[in-house]
Formats: sequence, structure tokens, C-alpha cells
Amino acid sequence: MVDRLRSAAEQLEAPSCPDCHIEMKWFRSELLADEPTPIIAHLFVCPHCKRAAQAETIFKGTQAPPDKLSAPRFIACAA
Repeated sequence: MVDRLRSAAEQLEAPSCPDCHIEMKWFRSELLADEPTPIIAHLFVCPHCKRAAQAETIFKGTQAPPDKLSAPRFIACAA
């Protein structure tokens, strides 16, 4: 889970403060939902006026094709 938080924060661009028009600083990230789709909230704070903003990262589910499953499938053959 820590890897998800780190990769989500690295890909995120900090918003600009609507009052000061300067880039906000990252404050923290937290997991909002894990199932069925993971959602991470990133909180930012303006260093000048202390205004807060939030951005969310939503992970899309990936499904592995049947031939890429971790356990092999055995096909029974009648002889």
C-alpha cells in the first residue's frame, strides 16, 4: 500500500492557490477507500495563506487474462 501512495504522490501535480496564485505544498495523503476501487486523497496547503486543497487519485482495476494467472490450469484429458 505504501508503494501505491508513493507512486500516486509522485505523479500528482500540486495545485495553485486561488488567492495567492502560488504552488501549494503537499501536506499528506490518506486512503479513502480500498474496495472495490482504491481512492487516495492528497491534501495540499498554501504556504502563504494556509488555504487547503484536496486532489484524489483513483486506481483503475486491472484483470489478468486467464493465461497469466499465478496458478496453472490443468486440463483433464480422457484417454
